[in-house]
Amino acid sequence: MGRQDEAERRPRLSEAQRLDWLRLIRSENVGPRTFRSLLNHFGSARGALDALPELARRGGAARAIKVCGRAEAEREFAAAQKMGVWFVALGEPDYPRRLEMIDDAPPLLAVRGDAGHLSRPMIAMVGSRNASAVGIKFAERLARDLSGAGLMVVSGLARGIDAAAHRAALDGGTVAVLAGGQDCIYPSEHIGLVEAILATGCAVSEMPLGWMPRGRDFPRRNRIISGLSVGVVVVEAAHRSGSLITARRALEQGREVFAVPGSPLDPRAEGTNGLIKDGAALVRNADDVIPVIEPILGRPLPMREPEPVPPTADETWDGDAAARVRALLGPSPVEIDDLIRLSGAPAAAVRITLLELELAGRLGRQAGGLVSLI
Repeated sequence: MGRQDEAERRPRLSEAQRLDWLRLIRSENVGPRTFRSLLNHFGSARGALDALPELARRGGAARAIKVCGRAEAEREFAAAQKMGVWFVALGEPDYPRRLEMIDDAPPLLAVRGDAGHLSRPMIAMVGSRNASAVGIKFAERLARDLSGAGLMVVSGLARGIDAAAHRAALDGGTVAVLAGGQDCIYPSEHIGLVEAILATGCAVSEMPLGWMPRGRDFPRRNRIISGLSVGVVVVEAAHRSGSLITARRALEQGREVFAVPGSPLDPRAEGTNGLIKDGAALVRNADDVIPVIEPILGRPLPMREPEPVPPTADETWDGDAAARVRALLGPSPVEIDDLIRLSGAPAAAVRITLLELELAGRLGRQAGGLVSLI
């Protein structure tokens, strides 16, 4: 069975289900990991929505949790449709397979342009906003060559290296990952660049329409950039930069990391030189990238099977078990498996307790399945 046939066998949400998914991910204290836990536990977004207020109350919320209303979600749907934006759900045929593999994949991806491009192999290119002329020239040449080799170039639409990579890859197609909503392009001078990207590629975002990006939204965007890609090329990056965050997320996600060397006297090369020192593949041209990723692209990726419908909250909630789990939690991250083992509580009871605390704004989740009290 070919990849296209396999994709078409994957189910699509009904319009009612898609609206419920949008309501759930837009509800207070529900992030991608919490969304997945809720869906796995209750079997549907509708069941999770009904349970949110009681879960948050049991978790110790000081006030009622804000659940996204149907009218609010319908307004976002209508505005998105007017813009030509479609919400692609995790597990649907058009959802990018590599992005689906990360543990905090967006449940709904707002896509403008042709979503079919998201099934193509992708390589990310990121770097300094305050890029040097040499860095921009190299990024343009590398993006053009990688695009010519059949790869979609993914970047974050920022000034400098990101914009150079997008422009150089326009003919072959490029993907822009937005930190804000589809109607809130940042920086604003790149609105025209987005329009050019849409002609041969697409723009994606997990944020609501009308959402202007804030500082903390850019690291969230960066995990999508690396998650979409088979590897990440860092062209220029200072010692502390968003590009290094993207590289770190790429490593956490099992992606290849490439770095372009630069002068030791240029602070914009400090981060990339450090990546090479730590083991990143050195890049002089596209020939340093393509042979590394070709074997990866030649291996089929495991597809996720649908999750079984789990029991309801009332079947798994146990007040004594919840108290034991809460007593074990603190500010230091701990593995969920350790909570199950040390509390002696059923796994389902531990998970529902964690959901309650998270929806009450009292639990944080980190990469690798770790949790801690906030």
